[in-house]
Amino acid sequence: MESIAEVVAKQNSLTDTQPFTEHISTDLTADQAPVSIRARGRLVATYNAAASGQLDYDATTQYESITGDLADDQSADRVVLTQLIDTCHKELDCQVCYNLMLDPVTTSCGHTLCRKCLVRSLDHSLHCPVCRRMVLLPPSLQSHPSNQTLAALLEGLCPDLMSARRVAVASEETAALGDFDTPLFVVTLGFPGCPTFLRVFEPRYRLMLRRALEGNRTFGMVMHNQSNAPQGELGNSHFMQYGTLLRIENAQFMPDGTSIIETRGVSRFKVVASGTLDGYAVGRVERVEDVPLAEEEAIETHETSLAPAAENDVEGQISRMSTQQLLDLGHGFIRRMQARSAPWLHEGILQAYGGPPSNGSVFPYWFASILPINDVAKYQMLQTTSVRQRLKITARWIKLMETQRW
Repeated sequence: MESIAEVVAKQNSLTDTQPFTEHISTDLTADQAPVSIRARGRLVATYNAAASGQLDYDATTQYESITGDLADDQSADRVVLTQLIDTCHKELDCQVCYNLMLDPVTTSCGHTLCRKCLVRSLDHSLHCPVCRRMVLLPPSLQSHPSNQTLAALLEGLCPDLMSARRVAVASEETAALGDFDTPLFVVTLGFPGCPTFLRVFEPRYRLMLRRALEGNRTFGMVMHNQSNAPQGELGNSHFMQYGTLLRIENAQFMPDGTSIIETRGVSRFKVVASGTLDGYAVGRVERVEDVPLAEEEAIETHETSLAPAAENDVEGQISRMSTQQLLDLGHGFIRRMQARSAPWLHEGILQAYGGPPSNGSVFPYWFASILPINDVAKYQMLQTTSVRQRLKITARWIKLMETQRW
């Protein structure tokens, strides 16, 4: 407001001001005497009338120039508007990014910042980045309204600049990814078609989560490389090369900024190149596909036609089973474990993950999701290229669990 007052004062000081008759009324049909304001142009006249208490907040105004020189009045308004825009720019800059505020949000301490800037600041500290007072706002700002008055002022004063600002912000985030197409959450394993529940609390992953929610709601999840083994094209990497693309189905934001998200696996992928963006890993990935059905059937035909395996050759026995027999083995094992009230088949777990799928292509992923074995053993599921391979892996786990405790 101080900047606006300075512009108006400069206009009022001009010696060539002209009288301007201003009809002020809250009802256009009301018979009211006009208020005469000496000013150069309608904008300055309106400001002076309001400053002197002669203009109600909800008043409807009509203007009539005593001089009758409308062109001069319009020219004066354009000059004032240009000066106001130039003067107000510095007042409308965000104190974090020093650009025009985009989607402005006002804090409890009275400071206004871009929504994205404030959220990123709250990822690291619950204090105002300007005055360092405690900010009494949810860190995600998901339900906190924008400053509509300021947003309208920005759009009214400089619509072209605001449009360019939005494009620039979107371009910056896209350009930052470079050749990488997938954000990577380095934490644990997930499997296609199965739910994965995650608690997000690190600032870098809060940012990744917000960007995913604003975009296509997907991100990749990979497991830590605990053994530091080389990972194919990646070489030495702190995460494993194979992972699962997850889609966010639900997200709950806690008062402390922590997020509880429910995701579901979409597909498997292989990371062929990786980098870092704002503290979290990003990668260029290739989708892992199964071999054609005809090829898988040919493999099954070959393996089941082999001579019977020796009694103590568990691997040979598994290889000679048909794909349907491998699936039946898994279902039978689940029934036996349920009869024994196995804790990993508790009702709560089955409510979250569902019962054992009848579809052979889904069963191995479901089985791996709930089975209480280490993730290193489960990881091989992501590298397979056929349903039969995955069912053979589940069969090995079953045989091992039947002979010893894991």
